[in-house]
Amino acid sequence: MTGISISFPGVKALDDVSFRMFPGEVHSLMGENGAGKSTLIKALTGVYQVDSGTILLSGEPVSFATTAQAQDAGVSTVYQEVHLLPNLSVAENIMLGREPRRFGAIDARRMRAQARTVLDGLGLEVDPGSLLGSHSLAIQQLIAIARAINVDARVLILDEPTSSLDADEVAELFRIIRSLKESGVAILFVSHFLDQVYEIADRLTVFRNGRFVGEYLTPDLLRIDLVQAMIGKELTVLEDLEQRVHDSDDDDEDVAVFLRARNLGRKGAVTPLDLTIHEGEVIGFAGLLGSGRTEVARLLGGIDRADEGTLTVAGTTRRLRTPRQALKRRIAYSSENRRSEGIVDDLSVRDNIVLALQADRGWLRPISKKRRDELADSYIQALNIRPANKDAIVRNLSGGNQQKVLLARWLAVAPRLLLLDEPTRGIDIGAKAEIQKLVYSLAENGMAVVYISAELEEVLRLSHRVIVMRDRHKVADLLNENLTVESLLGLIAEGSSDDTDPNGDPA
Repeated sequence: MTGISISFPGVKALDDVSFRMFPGEVHSLMGENGAGKSTLIKALTGVYQVDSGTILLSGEPVSFATTAQAQDAGVSTVYQEVHLLPNLSVAENIMLGREPRRFGAIDARRMRAQARTVLDGLGLEVDPGSLLGSHSLAIQQLIAIARAINVDARVLILDEPTSSLDADEVAELFRIIRSLKESGVAILFVSHFLDQVYEIADRLTVFRNGRFVGEYLTPDLLRIDLVQAMIGKELTVLEDLEQRVHDSDDDDEDVAVFLRARNLGRKGAVTPLDLTIHEGEVIGFAGLLGSGRTEVARLLGGIDRADEGTLTVAGTTRRLRTPRQALKRRIAYSSENRRSEGIVDDLSVRDNIVLALQADRGWLRPISKKRRDELADSYIQALNIRPANKDAIVRNLSGGNQQKVLLARWLAVAPRLLLLDEPTRGIDIGAKAEIQKLVYSLAENGMAVVYISAELEEVLRLSHRVIVMRDRHKVADLLNENLTVESLLGLIAEGSSDDTDPNGDPA
């Protein structure tokens, strides 16, 4: 790809960039959110048409008008968000558009057999006839990858393929990537997990603000140099933030309790547990996918109803049956699935930001346009949302900037407890630092925060206390004093007894 430029209204997404891939090589495209990575991928795969520039595939010029044309040419893609049909079976999703036929009708038996072969190649013990929507997000991600490799691919593009996978699933995926690499497939691997990039990638290309920065062999580029190339400056905010959190006074017994859960649980979701959250406290939740982290947050946020236990909010016992009831108590929940439970694709940045505030006021008390503009402008500036255009349609923003818009929505309602479920999933290191710094500032100003993340370093960096979940049980509630990633991993893997006193406070 040479001299590629693409513009949207008010946005120069790519500005004269170049990119190349070699057969039998894993190439990582790196950059902050908004750097142009996803735009380049969509230009290659026929989602977007380029304003200028050329694309060569095996030396021949190509121009794909549709993703189907790109697939027919051997360019297959798995995007960060799972784009499959949950109401169809696993086999139907894998074979969609390529179903085997017999006498003009779909041969269901042969379709399931072919899907089973693909799943076996990935080491997935999944029934091809089962409904896709019945499986976890992690399994759905692997099914999307199975579908992508079920073609004669010359170029395989994996856009954040590991964001919903645990360590074992990542290892299995990497085995498949290496196998495809040996067969001569050119693989584009996009990820914000630097450890994974350095483990699997042979070559790196860095974009910044829609421009080409450089191409490097992975062993030749130190991680600190990669980060500086991505953000254009040295990054010390994460280290400074960690020191500030650990230097703060976490032992103030006079800090008011905002929420206290007693024997709170939901059958089939999370075993009854006790939990106390103080004002100005960041509580990190650690555990594997499916451990119950999200399920606890959904109970606290009124998304799911508890079927046992009590919840006391600001000194009053409450039953939160809906998110609106939680919002009335100034509890806001930001979902890990920003696509289906967060942003509204077709609305502007401004309308997405004011959505919850307007719903809280009621539609009979509309927010004036002047006030909506003021709110949008203030949060665009505070969260460094790019492009800084309140009229931009949210679907045209990068994943990281969409996440910032979602955060702005909940901050606009001035919550006293903010439940953040994987707020930095799929976000680059620069945006991640901005969001973590924001969380710390909110806590300093008295807001309580529940912070769920699969990245244990992130949990330890931000949290005053850490809750460890395993198999839908709370196995530990610990002050963040001398905790390490290794000690958390031990608790996650082995599951100690609940390390709390009878009142649910950390031992």
